[in-house]
Amino acid sequence: MEKRIIETKNAPAPIGPYNQAILAGTTLYMSGQIALDPATGELMQGTVEEETHQVMKNMGAVLSEAGFSYDDVVKCSIFVKDMNEFATINAAYGAYFKGMEPARETVEVARLPKDVNVEISCIAVK
Repeated sequence: MEKRIIETKNAPAPIGPYNQAILAGTTLYMSGQIALDPATGELMQGTVEEETHQVMKNMGAVLSEAGFSYDDVVKCSIFVKDMNEFATINAAYGAYFKGMEPARETVEVARLPKDVNVEISCIAVK
């Protein structure tokens, strides 16, 4: 199976030894996205809702670079700092999926990179 690194300047550069995504055959495995501004590399400051929208925009940029869309996403993993924010995060996240929402889990964790409130990764298939 052929594997290809997916990289775009329209999403934040990795902050460690990993890639934004790997395309393996017809399956895209995307690393967790956080609310970094791709233009500046700086953490977006705002509400949890705004942060979630930035995460989803970053995901969309990586999906697009690989020739995918939100419609191709089959699985997401959502990591949150505070499960009390679930409804807010869920509403912002849900705005990007119409019809066939992907499978997912949402897990509260003690800490996330750069102390963000939400990180989301996904798997997409063509």
